Amino acid sequence: MAFDSDNARTAIRMPRGQVLGSRLDSWLTARTARRRGGGASSADFDLVETSGGTVRLFDSRTVGPVVVLVPDGPNVIEHYDGLVPKLGESCRVVCFDMPGFGFSRPSKHYTHSLDDGAAVVLDVLDHLQIPRATLAFSCANGFYALRAATLAPDRIAGLVLSQTPSIDSMHAWTDRTIPKPLRVPVLGHGLGWFLREKAALGWYAAALPRTTDAAPFRHVAKTALQQGACFCLAGVVQGLTREPSGALGAVDQPCTLVWGGSDRSHRHTDPTSLRETLPRAELIAFDHCGHFPDLEDAEQFAELVKERVAAHQAS
Repeated sequence: MAFDSDNARTAIRMPRGQVLGSRLDSWLTARTARRRGGGASSADFDLVETSGGTVRLFDSRTVGPVVVLVPDGPNVIEHYDGLVPKLGESCRVVCFDMPGFGFSRPSKHYTHSLDDGAAVVLDVLDHLQIPRATLAFSCANGFYALRAATLAPDRIAGLVLSQTPSIDSMHAWTDRTIPKPLRVPVLGHGLGWFLREKAALGWYAAALPRTTDAAPFRHVAKTALQQGACFCLAGVVQGLTREPSGALGAVDQPCTLVWGGSDRSHRHTDPTSLRETLPRAELIAFDHCGHFPDLEDAEQFAELVKERVAAHQAS
């Protein structure tokens, strides 16, 4: 067996609890996939091997500038059935779940760190031979988009980030919102896995406005979970909690911040906090939307993204 020096160095640097937690998530997700068989490769979806695990993705394969979408768990690719066709009118659309979410299985070394997540994004672009793309990510996934933009500035034309605050604001949100047991290595990974359906379906009550029917969101998420989808909440919470204040560097690419003003889970979060890192970023409010403005108002969001993509291409 070949010696993987990169993984060996990663294991040495990481605390033992972090190593064991990542391995537990990998084992649990693989075991569930074997038992339930969901998320297999098909005519509509591909399975791609990346540095962070096996990623399930959709590629419209249409002609045009590329837009990459990543669902904010517990949402999965299927939640984007309404948005993808709208963007596909003028763009090539790639949509994939990050490792540990949807039907993307994390490797035993994947820690949900900024570097790990950014590497997966760039691995997907490499696999699809996409030289340049606009990333339209949301919430914590926006941090991976930002890190990818700093690591490979020539590959990222621009960013559209929904519900992504600063690292410090995300830490404060975690302290307010995430139960302490989920923040404990190994214990949190195991507990989060066994409570994943309850946590996922309950999340929509806090994330969506009271006037929005959560049933369609819950139905898609529940169907995916029952088929073996991942929802490694503890893993991503712990991975990003370890990132220090100031971990995000400034990016040169144009960036649009979209903020759902009716997101009760972020009612104490400053929607402008990421401007500490991105002072030139524009902020556009979707006051009628909650945590998922890209899904709650797919029509308006698609028009915004298409306008920004055209501007990114022109620049």
